[in-house]
Amino acid sequence: MIVCENLSKSYPMGHGRKHVLRDLSLRVNPADKIALLGRNGAGKSTFIKLLGGVELPTSGTIRRTMSISWPLGFNGGFQGSLTGYDNARFIARIYGKPYDWMKDFIEDFTELGRQLNMPVKTYSSGMRARLAFGLSLAIDFDCYLIDEIILVGDANFREKCHYELFERRKDRTLILASHDMGAIRDFCNRAVVFRDGQATETDDVARAIEEYERL
Repeated sequence: MIVCENLSKSYPMGHGRKHVLRDLSLRVNPADKIALLGRNGAGKSTFIKLLGGVELPTSGTIRRTMSISWPLGFNGGFQGSLTGYDNARFIARIYGKPYDWMKDFIEDFTELGRQLNMPVKTYSSGMRARLAFGLSLAIDFDCYLIDEIILVGDANFREKCHYELFERRKDRTLILASHDMGAIRDFCNRAVVFRDGQATETDDVARAIEEYERL
C-alpha cells in the first residue's frame, strides 16, 4: 500500500514559488491500476517522481509498504560514461539479480544490439528510455510507475511493453500517466485528474476521462 497525505510540491521561481501540487491525499491499494490525467505541466510527472523517491515533497508524507519502481524510462540515474551493459551490471548488483540473466533480458527487450557496448551518453533519448525501461522491468516490484514511456519506439517495442506491463504483471500495481485514453479505459480501475496544482481522485474512470477532455 502507498498512502499520500497532504502532499505538496513547489519550486523557487523568481521572488516566489511555483506550486505544482497542493495537499494531495491518495491511498493506493495492491493491484490498483491508477491513471493520472491532466494537461502537460499539470503535475503528473512530478507526482510520479515523488512516489518513486526521485524528488522529495515540500510538505506532506508518503508511506510505502510495497516496493516501488523508479519511474519507467527515467534515466537520470545512468552513468553516462558507462556502457549499457555496465549500467545493467550495476543494477543487477544493487538488486541481487544474476547479471547473465539481466544481460539476456535487456538484449532481447531493448533490441539495442551493439549499442549496449557503447557509453550511454552516446545514446539518443529514445535509446536511453528503452534501456531504462528494460532495466526497470528486469526487477520485480510490487508497483510500477509509468510516465508515457509506452509510446517510445516502434509498434513491436510498444507491443512488448504492453505485454510486460498489462499481461505478465497484471497482478501488480500500476500508476500510469498517459494521454492514451484507450489504454486507460482498458486497464485502469481508478483515476486522478490534475489541474492547476489540485488533484481529484475517482473510481469512475470514464467520468475522469470526460473531465480531462474538458480541460
